[in-house]
Amino acid sequence: MSDAITHVLYESASGYGLFEVKQAEKIGAKLSEVQNSVRDLAKFSKAITLKSFVPFKNAADALENINDVSEGVCSEGLATFLQLNLPAEEKSLLGVSDKNLAGSIKAASGVRCTTEELAQELIRGIRMHAEKMISQLKDGDLSKAQLGLGHAYSRAKVKFNVNRSDNMIIQAISLLDQLDKDLNGFAMRVRECDHYKYARLAKAIKNKGTLGDDSIDMLTEITEDDAVSRQIVDAARASMGTDISEIDLLNIETFASRVVSLQEYRKKLYDYLLSKMSVVAPNLAALIGDVVGARLIAHAGSLTNLSKYPASTVQILGAEKALFRALKTRGNTPKYGLIYNSTFIGRAGAKNKGRISRFLANKASIASRIDCFSEMPTGAFGEALRSQVEDRLNFYETGTQPTKNSEAMEKVLKALADAGINDDNDEMDVVKSPTKKRATTDDAETPKKSKKDKKDKKEKKDKSDKKDKKDKKKK
Repeated sequence: MSDAITHVLYESASGYGLFEVKQAEKIGAKLSEVQNSVRDLAKFSKAITLKSFVPFKNAADALENINDVSEGVCSEGLATFLQLNLPAEEKSLLGVSDKNLAGSIKAASGVRCTTEELAQELIRGIRMHAEKMISQLKDGDLSKAQLGLGHAYSRAKVKFNVNRSDNMIIQAISLLDQLDKDLNGFAMRVRECDHYKYARLAKAIKNKGTLGDDSIDMLTEITEDDAVSRQIVDAARASMGTDISEIDLLNIETFASRVVSLQEYRKKLYDYLLSKMSVVAPNLAALIGDVVGARLIAHAGSLTNLSKYPASTVQILGAEKALFRALKTRGNTPKYGLIYNSTFIGRAGAKNKGRISRFLANKASIASRIDCFSEMPTGAFGEALRSQVEDRLNFYETGTQPTKNSEAMEKVLKALADAGINDDNDEMDVVKSPTKKRATTDDAETPKKSKKDKKDKKEKKDKSDKKDKKDKKKK
């Protein structure tokens, strides 16, 4: 068995190429003279020659193979190609560019592979001289194939993201948060307080000296209150404000117009976010709200990532700094992160905030998984989960036993079946009929037996044991 590289695999946009290594400098590979010799086709062709080349059948075949290569998967065609053209497995050592692909080739075809530095250097030289070393390719063929395959590969990846559309939610909520920060800053410059109506009033009034009783109707269109409009007119007459020049007035009017337009754009963006959440994550939105749900998705990176997180991670998502600080100082860990903005946390009592945040995170994890893996978007499960959280809040206050998760899900599935909505996804089957009985949040939150009850039970058991011993002695 030899450890020297005998062959090199070259994956191109046109097909797979197998090159045979005649001689290669392994010890002096890092020398500048050796590395420069790779650029010289005459010298490089003496060290390595083409053994076999198999082109892809069509564009679809090329896209399928390049997807396999990018994911480190050895396709059946590649395995067959290597087995037909390589000598006995124990005598050959194949140089491959990717470590994952090398492992997959070894598992699929039994060919020994390596990704050492010499293999990477040889593949670099092949990429540089591929069109001249592969006789089946003409000048320009490889670049055209790379361009076409690059477009197809990108379209496939973008299409995958569009199907889930969570990327647009991430961008929308990030832009919405940024707009809120900017608008608050701009509003402080328009006046010392707030907001949209004031900016519109500043734009409409311009110079307070022009205000009179005839301006009340114009002001009422903005304030929507006749009394407030009259107060504005009366305040303008008694105001001690300084005179404003024409150029200053123009700047104020322009700036107020920008604030108004930004506020209107924010409203449109918020409506867009609501519409996207209703399609991409309707259950999460129904449970925890559109904005909080969107923030969870954005913080996780995608809906798929969020669905993979356990409930304990969802609970403190957004509070990572506080968590690591607590772990470092051995202090109390945070009870909640982004889900603190949910109304449920605010409505819970001080001693129950941690408990309800844990329960809410559990339900949010379920909702995100249903949204991610369900083919038919519906907010019915989210409404049922929200009702469960409401019941849990009521349980903390009154002690009324809440509905179990299995019962709530059964009701939703039955309602969907009656409405003619059917989802064949396996996720629905898991929700409908769990195969393993395990401790859930519902079980964890049920009232536990007190120490007194346990002590009484133990005393009764001891008395029973003593009685049995006495009976045995009498016999």
